[in-house]
Amino acid sequence: MTFDTWLMFFAACWVISLSPGAGAIASMSCGLQYGFWRGYWNALGLQLGIIAQVSIVAVGLGAVLATSALAFSLIKWFGVGYLVYLAIKQWRALPSDLSDDPRPRAESKPMKLIFRGFLVNMSNPKALVFMLAVLPQFIDPHVPLLAQYLTIGVTMVCVDLIVMAGYTGLASRVLRALRTPRQQKRMNRTFAGLFVGAAGLLACVHKAAN
Repeated sequence: MTFDTWLMFFAACWVISLSPGAGAIASMSCGLQYGFWRGYWNALGLQLGIIAQVSIVAVGLGAVLATSALAFSLIKWFGVGYLVYLAIKQWRALPSDLSDDPRPRAESKPMKLIFRGFLVNMSNPKALVFMLAVLPQFIDPHVPLLAQYLTIGVTMVCVDLIVMAGYTGLASRVLRALRTPRQQKRMNRTFAGLFVGAAGLLACVHKAAN
């Protein structure tokens, strides 16, 4: 991969990461519920999902999944179900009075948040198909592939970590303005609606005809 090719890929990564999606919604949800430092564990899970997807494409399994209607549907509907589950959990999240204590109101184990982020990214078959369609355009088949895929993976992860830090941090700042349980409840239900919307969009995705 030449430096010019990497620059183009680097620019594409920013566009992809900044585009609102389930990952961004999950990051903002965690920032809202847990604050920045604890909520950011979710972003690490999102990156593990990206690494897994790049690895799948690199070893050629992505092509198999992209051409299998059954595999595509199974992953898609798992993703829809998981997003709906997150929506229900967000809707039922219990608010607390922050009028005297602006610290995050909820606790969650880091590994649980990491696993949550991983599932959000891995349960989106469209992302895998997208990578399968886009990544080969930046790959030079005449030079070692491993180094190129490592470069691609590191670039995507670094950019996405920065972007998700922004989404998480923005939501954690919103937390400080939500002083009453009523305000928190309204925001929780807003994010629950966003999760349902993301699930609806994923449900409408169809595998492209061969």
